[in-house]
Amino acid sequence: MFSFIVGWEVRILKHLANLISLSRIILLFVLFFLLDHAMLFLILYLICGFSDVLDGFIARKTHTQSEFGAKLDSFADVLFFITITISVIYWMGNDIFGFLPWILFIFILRCINIAIAVHKYHSAALLHTWGNKLSGFLVFIAPLFLLYDKTFILYPVLIAAVLSAVEETFIHLTSSKLDLNRPSIFKR
Repeated sequence: MFSFIVGWEVRILKHLANLISLSRIILLFVLFFLLDHAMLFLILYLICGFSDVLDGFIARKTHTQSEFGAKLDSFADVLFFITITISVIYWMGNDIFGFLPWILFIFILRCINIAIAVHKYHSAALLHTWGNKLSGFLVFIAPLFLLYDKTFILYPVLIAAVLSAVEETFIHLTSSKLDLNRPSIFKR
């Protein structure tokens, strides 16, 4: 009986980071139903953000990083970004129109990056660069400001997102192999 329990714990630990990523994906869909409930949205939103940090931390500490886990995390990140974008558009209403050219440019450049990766590496990929992490953090905190009508946060978010997307393009164009965890254009 004891070996069964220990075996079960080891299996859970082996997949814990991926389970956290999957739970984030599920919670992101729930967020859409909470757009008019600021406090509930904020609580669930912060849980999703915490889980994004937690899954990578657990994977590294338990030595359970995998290509599947990195792709699952990237997929969850894309869904998180889509959720944030829809939330921002919903809350800003017509005020979003001034930011749409930036958002569209970033979206197109990210799609180009995915297309380059698919063509070059035969795999859709979003890199975990420091620039992408910084822009991800800024995107993450943006709704916290927007809930209180502080649109100034969007300028640094958009600048960081453009720079990190351009950096990712440069990395894809100059790299001979895919490295999802490449920190920047300056470090291999």
